[in-house]
Amino acid sequence: MRPVPVEGGRVAVVGLGNPDRGDDAVGPAVAGRVAALRLPGLEVVQREDPTSLIHWWGEKDLVVVVDAVRSNRAPGTVRITEAGVGRAPLTNDAWAGTGRGGTHAFGLAAAVELSRALGRLPRRLVLVGVEAEGLDQGALSPAVRGSMDRAVGAVCRIVTHIGAPASSSDRRAGPPPGAVREVES
Repeated sequence: MRPVPVEGGRVAVVGLGNPDRGDDAVGPAVAGRVAALRLPGLEVVQREDPTSLIHWWGEKDLVVVVDAVRSNRAPGTVRITEAGVGRAPLTNDAWAGTGRGGTHAFGLAAAVELSRALGRLPRRLVLVGVEAEGLDQGALSPAVRGSMDRAVGAVCRIVTHIGAPASSSDRRAGPPPGAVREVES
């Protein structure tokens, strides 16, 4: 993939997760691959704690957060959820199944909603979840490792075409664009 200028204003990708806890490392791993593309105008960071995002992301136009999720889907399923300004609030369990929910009392959904209450939510926030198989110490599972190209591709489409949903070939039938969609396995 050749670098394509990032459209719009302040755009960032966050890889959320613990690099030593199995599939929880998928966020930082995807962020690392996106950073290696050196897309002009794109800030890429890695974080372990979602509370660190509350004040950081408030001035951004677009933030894409990549994180491991546990939602009873097949391991490696890539799920995209829109959550920024003007979107419906996330329910307490919307992202509670992530690797964050298992080790921290304050998860990603709570960080999003606290940011919304404080007026610190980015204009557009897209959550890219990758279904985890395991969160124990160790390496990524084969299913999650096999989903990396789909997750990186989804992130790149979002940041290089702000406002454009993934192409129809990348979505399963289901909710309309801007709600929740899954990237084809």
